[in-house]
Amino acid sequence: MAQTLLPGEILAMTAQAADRLFRLDHGDAALLYLYLLRHGTLNGLKWTQERTQAALERLRSQGLAPSGELEAPEPPPQQLPPPEYATEDITAALADRASLFPPLADEVERRLGKKLSASDLKKLYTLYDHLALPPEVILMLVGWCIEEMERKYGPGRRPFLSQISKEGFVWARRGIDTMERAEEYIAKLTRLRGREAEVLRLLDISPRPLVEREKTYIAAWDDMGFEDEAIRMAYEKTVLKKQSMDWGYMNGILRRWHEKGLHTAAAIQAGDHDPRPMRAGGQTSSPPTPDQDQRVREDMERMRRLMEQMKQEEG
Repeated sequence: MAQTLLPGEILAMTAQAADRLFRLDHGDAALLYLYLLRHGTLNGLKWTQERTQAALERLRSQGLAPSGELEAPEPPPQQLPPPEYATEDITAALADRASLFPPLADEVERRLGKKLSASDLKKLYTLYDHLALPPEVILMLVGWCIEEMERKYGPGRRPFLSQISKEGFVWARRGIDTMERAEEYIAKLTRLRGREAEVLRLLDISPRPLVEREKTYIAAWDDMGFEDEAIRMAYEKTVLKKQSMDWGYMNGILRRWHEKGLHTAAAIQAGDHDPRPMRAGGQTSSPPTPDQDQRVREDMERMRRLMEQMKQEEG
């Protein structure tokens, strides 16, 4: 019978942590959580910085990793610059009947609707040979780039091979080298693309390209599970306090609500308050004692009688 537990030390996690990992539904985040649980540090983790940061943001969105700086993982070996392929190299690759590069080049030409130039073929061969991306992943990459180009500039527009190559290097750095990972990555980008547009509308911002930091914030809020009304409430509190949009301040509000388990407008209205009055300097005062409460009522009653007496005298 297969052994389900290997001999050695036992790692334990709370049921709450496991439930949050299930809600995340993110393989790298679960792996990173186990690594941190085992080692308590990122040292020794052989992941790229982009992959580590993406998983860390997911964990932080569920309160499963500290918000402060963690020891950085050891940097991966520096990616070697792509070789300068000669025309003879490309000719030999296209003539190789055992290679998958010739049918890949034909399919890319068909999808882009043009004959690939010598320069285009070198860029495509760099993805295939230097980055070692499987042909099916390269075709998914091409399809995604075409979709993005049409979304931005209209039907029929096609990307250049230089744009596809640039995105291909991003995929390689993120470890997207299988169809499953490519499908997951594209699905995530597609969903977040729609979510980004929705959040901009909620923040009264006209549609525009987002910078990476803004995309990171929106992705984290999406992972936390906030509904639209809750995001709008955080925005209004931000503008009220800062007189303008402040992404970092708004993120702090949403993180505080997330830590309290408040993700809907109703929950926030019911649960995001402190009944204790604030003193100068932001400190909360203690609840009044019964004697203090009695003195307040007596003072109010004397003030009421004094006001009535003054009105009678004026009459």
